[in-house]
Parts: sequence; structure tokens; C-alpha cells
Amino acid sequence: MALSSTFLFLLFLLSLTSFTSSSSTTTPTSQTFIVLVQPNSKPSIFPTHDHWYNSLLSINNTQTSTTILHTYSTIFHGFSAKLSPSQVQSLQSHPHILSLIPDQLRHLHTTRSPQFLGLKKTDNSGLLKESDFGSDLVIAVIDTGISPNHHSFNDKDLGPIPSKWKGHCITAVDFPASSCNNKLIGARYFSQGYESTNGKINETVETRSPKDTDGHGTHTASIAAGRYVFPASTLGYARGVAAGMAPKARLAAYKVCWNSGCYDSDILAAFDAAVADGVDVISLSVGGVVVPYHLDAIAIGSFAAADAGIFVSASAGNGGPGALTVTNVAPWVTTVGAGTIDRDFPADVKLGNEKVIPGTSVYGGPGLVPGRMYPLVYGGSAQTGNGGDGYSSSLCLEGSLDPNFVKGKIVLCDRGINSRTAKGEVVKKAGGVGMVLANAIFDGEGLVADCHVLPATAVGATGGDQIRKYLTETKKPIVTIEFKGTRVGIRPAPVVASFSARGSNPETPEIVKPDVIAPGLNILAAWPDSVGPSGMALDKRRTEFNILSGTSMACPHVSGLAALLKAAHPEWSPAAIRSALMTTAYTVDNRGQTMIDESTGNVSTVLDFGAGHVHPEKAMDPGLVYDITSYDYVDFLCNLNYTIKNIQVVTRKNADCSGAKKAGHAGNLNYPSMSGVFQQYGKRKMATHFIRTVTNVGEPNSVYQVTIKPPTGMVVTVKPKKLVFRRVGQKLSFLVRVHVRAVKLSPGSSTMNSGSIVWSDGKHTVTSPLLVTMQQPL
Repeated sequence: MALSSTFLFLLFLLSLTSFTSSSSTTTPTSQTFIVLVQPNSKPSIFPTHDHWYNSLLSINNTQTSTTILHTYSTIFHGFSAKLSPSQVQSLQSHPHILSLIPDQLRHLHTTRSPQFLGLKKTDNSGLLKESDFGSDLVIAVIDTGISPNHHSFNDKDLGPIPSKWKGHCITAVDFPASSCNNKLIGARYFSQGYESTNGKINETVETRSPKDTDGHGTHTASIAAGRYVFPASTLGYARGVAAGMAPKARLAAYKVCWNSGCYDSDILAAFDAAVADGVDVISLSVGGVVVPYHLDAIAIGSFAAADAGIFVSASAGNGGPGALTVTNVAPWVTTVGAGTIDRDFPADVKLGNEKVIPGTSVYGGPGLVPGRMYPLVYGGSAQTGNGGDGYSSSLCLEGSLDPNFVKGKIVLCDRGINSRTAKGEVVKKAGGVGMVLANAIFDGEGLVADCHVLPATAVGATGGDQIRKYLTETKKPIVTIEFKGTRVGIRPAPVVASFSARGSNPETPEIVKPDVIAPGLNILAAWPDSVGPSGMALDKRRTEFNILSGTSMACPHVSGLAALLKAAHPEWSPAAIRSALMTTAYTVDNRGQTMIDESTGNVSTVLDFGAGHVHPEKAMDPGLVYDITSYDYVDFLCNLNYTIKNIQVVTRKNADCSGAKKAGHAGNLNYPSMSGVFQQYGKRKMATHFIRTVTNVGEPNSVYQVTIKPPTGMVVTVKPKKLVFRRVGQKLSFLVRVHVRAVKLSPGSSTMNSGSIVWSDGKHTVTSPLLVTMQQPL
């Protein structure tokens, strides 16, 4: 996966230069760019920035006109537009232009979880009570829009809209003014960047309004801040009460994602609006290729939000279980991976030889005949007889299955290329009565339950191999699927989800990512009444709630928790909230053992879960926090050797890097975790250090003692070993030194070991992961 990440980054770099290249056989084409300008640089002859921007675009413009797609005035000054090569060259040479960033396409990272997290409505104390369920905090959800009439977004017993709110509810034919209320207080949509590349939106399949025609945005919004709804279930599964993390928090929906994805120019417009509107938390379950921060629109937008005191959480991505797959890695963003909860939906495969292969599904339509066994075939079998290739039919791609071969049978399909539910639709169209979906080797044993359009279940890679073996050894293989409903109290839990993206941080290995994990597998949440639960166009079933999986679902759990913490501690900064979530996170499951990796069954590591799984009640009272200011982030970028201009692109601040570089290295950012990277250039002994400052948010007259758990084979020291706080708000610093010896590695390889630094006063336990990476250069 490291190779694939590098390859994707090279593709992105090519996009930076492709607009300047041409040949006698190609015609220069226009491309959408985000243009950042120097603040306070507008010439006085122009009454507005828009006038100035249009003047800039008129230079060397051979087109009839260039339309500005968005103007940005809150998170930075600038605009986005579709530019010709001559316009790009002209703007690049302009003294007041900071940067031109090509518009990048991103994609979505697609309730028992409150109870699993220890948040109970009936508690007389604790985080929900102390925060008044998040009341008067505003969570911005940047996603696919929202289904406003859902019960999860009712405003019963909510007070008036907070006076600080400056946002709007944008109306449309399918989104009248009554769509907003005292719960859903804002709704906007941004499509100009999308339409600039893809043409006008096809309003027969999606709508130019804040309304959600996909389901993803409704689902994530209700996870963050859905009201209590009973009864709730998906096709009979997961019956109970549905609720978000912060049930009384207000919601503002910013629709930026459309059928083909989400464009940076639109995402930045949403950030610009959200900061101006007065939100407290931004939740973003979207990601793309990891690039340097000054080329990363999400990093730029989220820095401006954090600088304004807004907590930003983002999904880590679904590229796991491979290494170096984590996205949204800027240190001012809280990056969230996915774990399981103690609930599953067993749907086992029973073979003709009586062997049972465990599987999972939330299929809720007409079932298979009880007790009856059905013929079993493999989609990739040479007997398909459809004239197509075996690879396409093994994946059950559209049009690849021969109806004469699969009619009346259960079909084994391999996972990959098309969506899991789309494979079931292909089988159903071809006349199959059921489907078994088998993981590839890379997917391991991680299972995701889906609302399939026919009786179907998912099995792990090992189970898939067993079924293929049975097929090859049996003349007339038969099978059935046994759906067993909902099961709770599962052990072990939590488990790191197979798909959850892993570290280390591909952009800045000195910062451990992901930061934490939260529930993200098989999560029940709100769903639009206009979309079938499988998400397929031909699915005419309707359900008020749906079960989805992804770091997209984990992210809004943390967004809602951040709102609760902000309500309970309004003086806390975004960095302090992240610190509280990280230093109180846990790494053991409900068996009392270290969490395991779903893909392998082996013990998981810091690279999988970061600081661990969030623990909301402990996060409310963390004892100490690692706080970070905007200027600390400037020093961090200085120590990464960013140019003054590139630092200004990210931060809008004029940097003086002389003091920052004297102070140390990028790993000295006051982050709650620590990561040291050693390059073995023939040295036998190496050392590094970390300087950290903690703020007392517990009780006065507290004494914290340190416990060091060094990575295997390394020497770690901490000075001082005791921190004595006399008052709340007091800050004290400590120094961590790490001494290592070179290890035998082949050229280009690396090894990682982890430990921890733990401070405790007897009541609070403040834990920081310590990751050490040894690299052997090529």
C-alpha cells in the first residue's frame, strides 16, 4: 500500500504540471483551480474582491468569459474558477497570488453505539448530563446533504436557535423553508466546482438543493446529533432506541458531495460558510490522496476552522488493513478510525457437507425456504458459458453472469471492483436466488453487513477458500444461508475494523495517525425515505434507518462527543478536546485483552488505533491536556522546512522560522502522542527528544507521577518524574529522551515499536502513545 500511496501522489503532482504542457497534437484545456491571494492586497480602485478577481481573470483571456465558481473570504481570501493555461500562467506570475491548487476529487468514506460508549439517557450525572446533551452547540456536517423531515431531526423541547448563529436555510422546490427548525438550523449546498467539471447536475437522479438523495449525509448527521427515536431498526435488525452522540446539539448541513464525488472547491466553500455561520464542530467524512499540507484543501480549510476555535474531525479512510493508508492527517484535524461494537448480524453459510461458514448480513426481504438446500456455483467458474472472462464473472460485474448458468442457484462472488450490494443486484438480474460474497486475501476476515437486494451474506477470506474447495471437490454442491437476526454482547469488542485505514502517517511520520478509533462497523442511523437501504436505484424497499459501515460512521461519533465536551468545557480549545479524547482512550477489549485486528485476528497496534478507542465519560475529566496554539502549528510547519509562502498558504500567517528551528524538530509539536523516526546511516547508537507541556484541568494541588513503558529494546527517560500543580490552568513541561540501538534491516525496510508515557495523580490516568520507527535507507 505504500507503493500505491506514492503512485497516487505522483499522479497528483502530474496534475500540478499538466496544465502547462502541450504539444502540436494536443489542445490546451481548461481546469478548475483554487486561487489563494495575499490578504489585504486588493487594490483600492476595486470596490470589492469580486471586482478585483474578475479583473485578474480578464488578463490573457481568449475565452468569452470566465465565471468565478466560489469566492472565499473567511477561511482565506481567494476564489475558484475554471482557468485556461494562459490564465494560469498569468496568475502564477502575479505578485499578490499565493498559490494555485488544482481542484481535487474526493470520495465519501463510506443505535447501539451510544450505549456501547457508556452514554445513557437516564444517567443523573456524566457527560450527557453535564453538557445538557450538547444543547446550543452547532455541528456542521459537510456531506451529501440531509433528509430534513426525519424524526431524528425533530426539534421537540429544544430552545430557540442560539443567538450566535449567522447561517441560512437555503430553500428549493424540494426543500421549503419549513425544512429547517430549531434542530436543523442551517442547510446549504455547493455544486459549482462539481458542475464545472461534470456539467450540469442531472436533476432526475439528484437535486440542486440541500436535500440528501444519497443517504450518507443523513446517516452521519444523525450519528453526531440525532434525537432519541423509538422504535428504530433496519428491516427488523438492530431493534431499539436510535440516538446520536449529542442529541440536543443543533445541526447545519453543507451539501458538497454529488453522484461522482466531492470537489475541493466546493468543500472549501462549505468550510468558508461554516466558519462564518458560527459552528462549533465540523464533521467531515470525506477523503482523498494525501499531499503536502499547502496543496491539501481540507488541511487549509480545517486550519482556518481550528484557528477560529472550531473542532474538526475527519474520517481516516477505508483503505485498511494496509499500512500507510490513513488520510486527513494534518495535526490540527482529529483523525478517526473505525472499530466494532458488541453487536453483529450472523448469517451463516451451511454447505452440503454440513460444514458451517460464519457470515454476516442484514438482508430483510423474502427469505430462502427453511431447510431447503440450493445448488451452489462460483461466478468465476469456466462453466459460466457467457462468453465473458472468468475474472469479471468471479467478481459478479454487470453483465458478466450467464442466466442459464446461475438461474435458481446461490452464487459465490468475490469482493472487489463494484460495490457489495451491486453484486447482489447482478446475481438477481441473472436469475440467482442468493449470493455468498467472499473476501479477497487483502480484506482478510473483516466482515460488513449489507442490506442486500436478495438473500445474501458475506464471509471472510478463509471461509471463501473453504467454499471454493468444497465446490471443486463436490459433483453437485449445495448450500443454504441461515439468517440469525441480531446478536448483542459480542466478545471481543471493540475490534479494529478491517477496512479502517492504518498508519503510519504518510505525510508526517512525526505525528501518529489515526488519533483514535470510534464505532464504525454496522452502525444504525437515520436514512432518507426516498432511497432504498442497499443504495441501488432498483431497490424499492424503504426504511427509516439503515445500517452502514466505514470510517465515515466513526467520524461523526467523535464530532458529537466533541460537542458534548465543548458544552461541558466551553473554555477548551480544539486541541484540548482532542487531547482529552486521546489521553483517556483505551486499548483493551471487553475481555480485558489488547484489542485485536479484525483482518488477521492478531493483536492490533498504535498504527491501527492511534491512542485507542474513545472513552467519553473519562474524556470529560482527563486531568491534564496537551494544548496547542495556531502559532505552535506554524512552528511545526517551519520544522518541516516549509517555505514562508507555503506556511502562509496554510495558516494565513507571516512566519518567522528562526526561533522554531532552534527549538527542535517537528516531533516537538505539543501533541498528545509522540513519534520518533530514526534513519540508520551506519550509526549504532541514536537518540531523540520530545518536549511536552501539559495544562492542569483537574484539581488544584495535584501531583502527577510518571510511568514509562518503553518500546522493546529501547531506553526512555522522562525529566522531571513528578509534576506538582498548585492551581487549575497551570502549565508544566517535561522532557522525554529516547535512546535506541541500530537493528538489522534490509535496505528500504523499517520496523516499528511502541510504548507509552503515563502520568497519574491516583485519580486521573493521562496516557500518551510513544512510537519509534527504525528505517534503513536504500
